[in-house]
Amino acid sequence: MQRLGRIMEHHRLVLRMGQVVGSDIVTGHQQGRLSQRDWADMVRRCQGCEWACACEDWLERTETANEAPRTCPNRARFANLKQQDSRKTQ
Repeated sequence: MQRLGRIMEHHRLVLRMGQVVGSDIVTGHQQGRLSQRDWADMVRRCQGCEWACACEDWLERTETANEAPRTCPNRARFANLKQQDSRKTQ
């Protein structure tokens, strides 16, 4: 079993990934589209991700992306939030 990573490290990775892919995690939470539990679950999935070390490198090299990498365990959640964000602005 893989050891979970440091919570704040993965919290930052989740926030950064959201920025890169255009999913505003903080606003989603503030507007009730992302519960505290959902946010915590995203961080927990990130903590257990085997790709997390490479993720940090990917995020450093990537300014913007249409979606999270296929290896990201939160990929679908980021896409869902992004879709909700785009509906709000239309």
